[in-house]
Amino acid sequence: MKSTMMDQELQVSDLLRHGQQVHANSRVVRCSQDGGGHWSFAETGERAEKLAAALTRLGVGRGDRVATLCWNTLEHLAAYLAVPSMGAVLHTLNLRLHPDQLGYIIEHAEDRVLLVESTLLDLLGSVRERLGTVRHVVIIGDGEAPDLPGHTTVNRWEELLAAEGPGFVWPTVDERSAAALCYTTGTTGDPKGVAYSHRSVVLHTLGISTGNGSAMSDRDRVLPIVPMFHANAWGWPYAAWLAGSDLIMSGRHLGIPDLARIINEERPTAVAAVPTLWSGLLHHGEHHPLFLSGVRLAGCGGSSPARALVEEIKEQYGVQLLQGWGMTETSPLASWSAPPRDTAPDEDVGWLVKSGRVMPLVQVRVMGMDGTEQPWDGKSAGELQLRGPWVTGSYLHTENTPDRFDDGWLRTGDLGTIEPGGWIVVRDRLKDGIKSGGEWISTVELENAIAAHPAVIEATVVGVPDPKWDERPLACVALAEGAALTPADLREFLEGRVAHWWIPERWTFLEAVPKTSVGKYDKRAVRQMYRDGEMHVESGGADA
Repeated sequence: MKSTMMDQELQVSDLLRHGQQVHANSRVVRCSQDGGGHWSFAETGERAEKLAAALTRLGVGRGDRVATLCWNTLEHLAAYLAVPSMGAVLHTLNLRLHPDQLGYIIEHAEDRVLLVESTLLDLLGSVRERLGTVRHVVIIGDGEAPDLPGHTTVNRWEELLAAEGPGFVWPTVDERSAAALCYTTGTTGDPKGVAYSHRSVVLHTLGISTGNGSAMSDRDRVLPIVPMFHANAWGWPYAAWLAGSDLIMSGRHLGIPDLARIINEERPTAVAAVPTLWSGLLHHGEHHPLFLSGVRLAGCGGSSPARALVEEIKEQYGVQLLQGWGMTETSPLASWSAPPRDTAPDEDVGWLVKSGRVMPLVQVRVMGMDGTEQPWDGKSAGELQLRGPWVTGSYLHTENTPDRFDDGWLRTGDLGTIEPGGWIVVRDRLKDGIKSGGEWISTVELENAIAAHPAVIEATVVGVPDPKWDERPLACVALAEGAALTPADLREFLEGRVAHWWIPERWTFLEAVPKTSVGKYDKRAVRQMYRDGEMHVESGGADA
């Protein structure tokens, strides 16, 4: 027996229409550093219609890739809505990548049109030799275009949209066709393309909007500090648009003083950022007792926050720092750490520092090193593997990646456990775990223990060769301004917090720990610095 339900494709244009019509008076706000101002959702939707008409006039058709080289801006949100809705594919370019990687991604994706903000024209110029498929560049704002290949024409955003009227008719597209394209950060080999479908975008938006997720509403003011070029800003722009939440766009202003100013001026109720930025905001706010006081939803992702950071933000501002776990391949949210019901106030931190409870529609399993599935007992460790309607099953233009998939499951590369009730705990990246004398050391747990010291601002741990134990941990630490610590001080601090044999003998103190393009600690760079002798390593005691 078949159902009586209408058979309707799930499309990004469904999200666009809902926000534009139902939440017409909600606002997309431009931060004051960029001149201030705002567009209503109705106005944003109208600009999306004009952009789609303009791109059509430039020859953009179904399946064509339209790249964005943009910060978190009003124009970028209009492209988020317009490009997929017209049947083309939105390709968000990570502007923090090295030009070699950025050029590779543009070529690999076969981008046809590139929308670029005027503040990033120099970056565009650095990849001019890699624009073989790009036929049109659209500049947002003022600024002279760099020297571009002869086959590429330069257009101006305002002029393009001024030539079009509102009322673009959104086509019906196959819900399984590509809507957006994101690339992994390429920490191991070339970046890999992940093509999100209309179906996966809509389902991911609905999934993260549930009560056990972000639960956004039209009473919220949402500040996604996480860049819109990084896994679609964790899906927050679409979720906020669907809910009618005001969206606050930070633009290129991502320094701690600028972000603090935006928070003080705009009073967001929901903020999403990586742990390093939350740490910076925490320390900036030490002398501002009302700072963050209006935030009800503090989202954290990219890497696990230290327990000390979660505790300090809760103690100082009464804000729960919720952790999301996932990756580009999972759209990206696979789990979320909202504490379960009946959690006592003094017990919630224990839930917040876990990687989260698996999201609806996502399936997870732990596969042991012997290839057998492990129980959800919180003890049996192995590689975390995922599948679901917003989890990728392959990579763009890549056939030879069987090492990333196991019988229809995505191999995450994360070592972890699952507790009863679907609570995931990521112990380490498989490639980052340290095997010392035949036993594993979790760099995540060791980093969190070091970061708990009040004088430590940043801490990361990598494994380095050791003649006796094969591998031992090297701790890289950045201290608060004016603080003075020795390896002996930190070794003493760690006693009783981790196993004695985990405590590092090798320490280095840096002004700042190197970070990747998305704000994670760059362990590959740290290892290279160690191999090249570019860091001063101090001894903290006898071998374990």
